[in-house]
Amino acid sequence: MRIYVAALAFSLSGIAPGQQPVEPPRYNTVDLQAEAQREIANDLMTAVLFAEMNDSDAARLANAMNRAINDGISAAKGYQSVRFHTGAVQTFPVYDRSQRLTGWRGRADIRIDSNDFQAACSLIAKLQATLQLGSVGFTVSPALRRQTQDALMAEAIAAFRARAKIARAALDGRGYKIRRMSVSPGGIPGPRTQFALARAAQAQDAATVPQFEGGISQISVAVNGSVEVE
Repeated sequence: MRIYVAALAFSLSGIAPGQQPVEPPRYNTVDLQAEAQREIANDLMTAVLFAEMNDSDAARLANAMNRAINDGISAAKGYQSVRFHTGAVQTFPVYDRSQRLTGWRGRADIRIDSNDFQAACSLIAKLQATLQLGSVGFTVSPALRRQTQDALMAEAIAAFRARAKIARAALDGRGYKIRRMSVSPGGIPGPRTQFALARAAQAQDAATVPQFEGGISQISVAVNGSVEVE
């Protein structure tokens, strides 16, 4: 009896058993896009310092690099607001023009990052006594990025709804329904980061505490979707 009732229900609805219902056609559907963006001061500084040496003996070279990195780690431990960890350690054979082995070249890195620019700059100046400054970069920290994106999401959705109202008015509709919506966060670093890198190189030549400008990044959230005007 239950099977008969189910078959009768499908028959009355015009849908065969096992067949998916067909959605009615949509009219006055409008695709829309809206975006909210904000410029945020970079609050995370990252730097890479390295020891690069040459020696005819591979073991002696390794010991010298280890001492340089260990001294750097010991110095970094005195800065509580600066995070650090060792990076890549590489050793390469050096050959002369006759392809004879003449020695070894090695490089070892230390990476530091901090939200305290002053402390990081002070540490960099101290480490440059034995290490070379390889690169400096500035970004928005993950926590600040998420906080900003959450605020921008609300702004972008409000902008999307505002455009939906414009579309409804243009089509003389009584209202609208949101059929689809997707939210895409994004962002790009500001151009002043490169300026900060240039100043870092100058400070290194002067053997003084480098002064950095973290620059800005642009955080954005885009909303794409479609609405059906009624």
